Amino acid sequence: MTLTIRPALPEEEQALADLWRACGLVVSYNDPGADFRFALAGETSTVLVGTDAEGQIAGSVMVGHDGHRGWLYYVAVSPDHQGSGAGRQMVAAAEDWLRRLGVWKVQLLVRDTNTKVVAFYEHLGFDVSPRVVLSKALG
Repeated sequence: MTLTIRPALPEEEQALADLWRACGLVVSYNDPGADFRFALAGETSTVLVGTDAEGQIAGSVMVGHDGHRGWLYYVAVSPDHQGSGAGRQMVAAAEDWLRRLGVWKVQLLVRDTNTKVVAFYEHLGFDVSPRVVLSKALG
């Protein structure tokens, strides 16, 4: 399947939040709507959507950079399109978005509860980077 990939529209917030929930990407402490609005409002981030031949949202990726490295979030493919190559297309589109901005490295985090996707990313050329991630809530 070939997707048409474009920037998300503000009115697609709910559809994308529903997709992210269907793919198990939302946890109790995340507000996917707030994440979506924050990414669209930023100068260094966006949300890309992939639509199928019928114009339905089949995939997404939130992409941004911190001035040094690119980051991918909410890489999602609707359950009925998984295994079709849609995920590969979404990741490639995010990588292209970063390259156009001169970003030379892309990273992503996978929750330890979602390790089934690690093989997918390894197949796309990502390496598992042994790191300790520290975080602190600011609010």
